[in-house]
Amino acid sequence: MDLSVETAAGIAGRLAETGYLADDALATVAFLAMRLERPLLLEGEPGTGKTALAEALSQAYDIPLIRLQCYEGVDATQALYDWDFPRQILRLRALEAVAGEDGRGSVEQVEEGLFDERFLLARPVLRALRESPCVLLIDEVDRADDEFEAFLLEVLSTWQVTVPELGAVAAAQPPLVVLTSNRTRELHDALKRRCLYHWIDHPGLERELAIVRSRAPEVSEALARQVVTLVHNVRVEPGMVKPPGVAETLDWARALDALGVSEIDTESAAASLGVAVKYREDAERVRLALDRLLAG
Repeated sequence: MDLSVETAAGIAGRLAETGYLADDALATVAFLAMRLERPLLLEGEPGTGKTALAEALSQAYDIPLIRLQCYEGVDATQALYDWDFPRQILRLRALEAVAGEDGRGSVEQVEEGLFDERFLLARPVLRALRESPCVLLIDEVDRADDEFEAFLLEVLSTWQVTVPELGAVAAAQPPLVVLTSNRTRELHDALKRRCLYHWIDHPGLERELAIVRSRAPEVSEALARQVVTLVHNVRVEPGMVKPPGVAETLDWARALDALGVSEIDTESAAASLGVAVKYREDAERVRLALDRLLAG
């Protein structure tokens, strides 16, 4: 990507064209991540737009999005590469058949044939290094363990990995790396130091309204404002296990519009509550307080 004439405001404008409305601070850190070729670590509550930023950057710059979803137990094999064992076995049988006919083929030749580029299954990190420019999304990195975090640190420091059978693979241009964390555990300082950092909070009412109007233009402005106001009231309700995020605001607005609701009342809010609230305790709490929450 040529960023020689790009600015933070320019990036914000590109993102806005995709429907992602970034504030000045987020647009600035995204610009710096691209200009300085540094990974960008985004932390915040679920549903605040961390993953969506990577998707929007991919769309805004028309470059591929390669996603690595982290989970407990993920290791370098899932991130880097694997070998296509079924095809290797077929190849081995074919070589054995040929060798049986004319006696040709040493062990070394057989091994070399089996660990060929055509049998390599590139996983997200290796693909990103080979296919850059691209956006590499390392989603929910806080779900992985310390060992995997150390592996990521090494890759993000050198922009290369070694495949023992094929040699080193280095990125001609570092990919744009976006790491997200819901902060279920603290990441190590070493990984944080390698990255630029930004905390994404729930947007203010007017910004969230603008997001809904941009992403769900079919919803009337009056209904969108009611939904956003109600969600903001729900978020500050004491004792919520998981307050609704922006994604839930969008879903709720679209659901109410699909139901033909033009003005939210207690009945329509209660009937569609499962679109926005995903815990039984939260649903009970909000349902009992709907009259008060709708009144503001």
